Amino acid sequence: MKLNRRALTGSSLAILAVLLIAVLVLANLLLRGVRLDLTENRLYTLSEGTRKVLSEIPEPINLYFYFSDRGTGELPVVRNYATRVREMLEEMAARSNGKLRLSVIDPLPFSEDEDMASGYGLQAVPTGATGETIFFGLAGTNSTDGQSVIPFFQPDKEAFLEYDVVKLIHSLVVGKKPVVGVISGLSMAGGFDAATRQTRDAWAVYQELGDMFDLRLINGDATTTIDAEIETLILVHPKGLSEDLQYAIDQFVMRGGRLAIFVDPNAEMDQSGNDMEDPNMARFASKASDLPALFKGWGIEYDPGKVVLDAGNALPVQVSPSAPPVRHLAILGLGKESLNGEERATAQLTNLNFATTGQFKLAEDATLKLVPLVQSSGNSMLEPVERIKFEQDPSRLFDGFAAGNEHLVLAGRLDGKLKTAFPQRSGAEHLAESREDVHILLVADTDVLTDRLWVQVQNFFGQRIANAFANNGDFVINSVDNLAGSSALIGIRGRASSARPFTTVEAIKRQADQSSRLKEQELQQELDETERKLTELQRGKDAESAMIMSAEQQAEVLKFQAQKLQIRKDLRQVRRQLDADIERLGNWLKWFNILFVPKLLILAAIGFYFWRKRKSATL
Repeated sequence: MKLNRRALTGSSLAILAVLLIAVLVLANLLLRGVRLDLTENRLYTLSEGTRKVLSEIPEPINLYFYFSDRGTGELPVVRNYATRVREMLEEMAARSNGKLRLSVIDPLPFSEDEDMASGYGLQAVPTGATGETIFFGLAGTNSTDGQSVIPFFQPDKEAFLEYDVVKLIHSLVVGKKPVVGVISGLSMAGGFDAATRQTRDAWAVYQELGDMFDLRLINGDATTTIDAEIETLILVHPKGLSEDLQYAIDQFVMRGGRLAIFVDPNAEMDQSGNDMEDPNMARFASKASDLPALFKGWGIEYDPGKVVLDAGNALPVQVSPSAPPVRHLAILGLGKESLNGEERATAQLTNLNFATTGQFKLAEDATLKLVPLVQSSGNSMLEPVERIKFEQDPSRLFDGFAAGNEHLVLAGRLDGKLKTAFPQRSGAEHLAESREDVHILLVADTDVLTDRLWVQVQNFFGQRIANAFANNGDFVINSVDNLAGSSALIGIRGRASSARPFTTVEAIKRQADQSSRLKEQELQQELDETERKLTELQRGKDAESAMIMSAEQQAEVLKFQAQKLQIRKDLRQVRRQLDADIERLGNWLKWFNILFVPKLLILAAIGFYFWRKRKSATL
């Protein structure tokens, strides 16, 4: 009997083992590729735009992730971020249907892998006094010898990690520079200046755009069509564009073309009214630009006769060499609080300079969504452009200034379905509505493009050296680069950081630091008071006894030393209390996880059992 029982027990265990293996094999087959993202901000869930780019890869792309694993043993921040990067690359490879081939490489010093990383253009970053360098970048190649790299993954740019990687993949799919057309009412490209009879260099931002894109300058006065090769169109200070050309721009956007518009109530580089015989004519000439037909048809409200005055961002200007600088309400220095931190074009910028800028808002019947990129402070208002043009003293702009307590949109992006601004037109190729969501960049200032507001360009032995003091160029390049990419790229937003700080611990530290600073200030006040008393006692002495401390002075010094020791003791007590509070919190969490969490799970299981039992009984 015992033998049979043992045999039965052994057979049962064998059957259970076979069933377990069968279940594991079946689960591996049926649930392959299934993932569940339970993070708060869904860090490991690819955006819709990313999945679209991955689904459109025509041929295999090789990705080489170079990370110096051995060289970063003492860099936990870098290692944690490297894990985040690798996991995202692995997720993209898994979702690409085999079109992305990922290789993870640790380039050891003096190895062929290190030479390959340097050959791709990855950046070797020194990590210490020993001169040892590490690699932490990505290289990609396609089947036509195309290459693209991310030289080094910077942890402070984690919010746009997905965007940067997808942009690299998309550039390998496209394989050529995007074609960008420019229609400009200003002399951005340089050339001969009739007013000064000299040759002028191209603006720095125009040169940078030419380095990144296939830039094509279009004469707006001599054309009524947009070339089919142009993927992105930039309008700078459009004045007097023909209706046919505006219709061509409208249909260009309807067909999926990207558009960037820079208009201005008062463009400083506008040469309108310049007359050698009467220089004052330029002051009275209109230097405003507008697209009234397109803006009205698209549901955009923009007044070329109004300028934004902003007391919260006004920059000081030097009106006279003999007078101090004066804050100019129409010349604005916009910091991070005025920039959209969730958009790729502005998230990493720190300051932009605008001058005599206008503002945009949507009409009530608009079908598009306006995403603000740059906004004024709440301490701003609109003022007629004539007052700014003819006011010689900027300080007088404060007269009558009344803030509207509203953040005005100085630059933004339009997204969504768009209806044509020319519904009265027709034809075989006429589109009444856009095929897909449109993407239009709006900037109510052209001065933002000029060199004087963001860069100093110097000639150094025949080479132009540009020293930027503001991020205007970065803003323009980022914006156009975002437009010129895939529509899926434009839809990828910044993500939250994977770092999850212990907010309670940080609050304890802040409170302790505040207490410590108060104690230090108290100590410094006591020191200052003691020095003052010693100085007063010293004043009454003659030259012979000046170097000898009196009994009163000695008493003051001893009193201060005792107080100093007591305050320092209090400071140490604050620090000890900080450590004790953090340790107490850690112990509480530890015991809660050890004792209470299992009990809660057991109680939940018991409750579920009785619920199922009661439900079965009722049936």
